[in-house]
Amino acid sequence: MIKQVSQIAIPVKKMERAVQFYKEMLELQLLFETDQMAFFDCNGLRLLLSLPDKEKFAHASSIVYFQVKNIEKSYERLKKDGVLFSSKPHLVAKMDDTETWMAFFEDSEQNTHAIMSEISTK
Repeated sequence: MIKQVSQIAIPVKKMERAVQFYKEMLELQLLFETDQMAFFDCNGLRLLLSLPDKEKFAHASSIVYFQVKNIEKSYERLKKDGVLFSSKPHLVAKMDDTETWMAFFEDSEQNTHAIMSEISTK
C-alpha cells in the first residue's frame, strides 16, 4: 500500500536556469545535480528537475503547491525577485476555522505552480 509521495519530477528546458530559479528564487535546498537532473529537498519531499530524455516526457509539469507561512510576504518577496505571478494571493476555500489562500506563478521553464497558506481564523 502507498504510504506517501517521496519525489515529484518537473521537466525543464534549460537545467542551469531551472536550478538557479529553484535554488535562488524559491530558496529550496539543492541536494545534488548531474548534467540531466537536479534534486531539491522540500521538507522531505524531493523535487527532481530533469531534462526529458524522450519527447513524450517534454510537457508541462503538474502544479506543485508550495506551503508558505505568510502568503502576502512570500508573494511580495518572490514578485520583487522577478517571479511572474498570474494571480495575487486570493481565498480559495474556507473550512470551519481555516482559510486556504493561493497565488499562482510560473517557474523559469513555464511550469505553473502556486504558493499556498492555510490561515486560522480563530
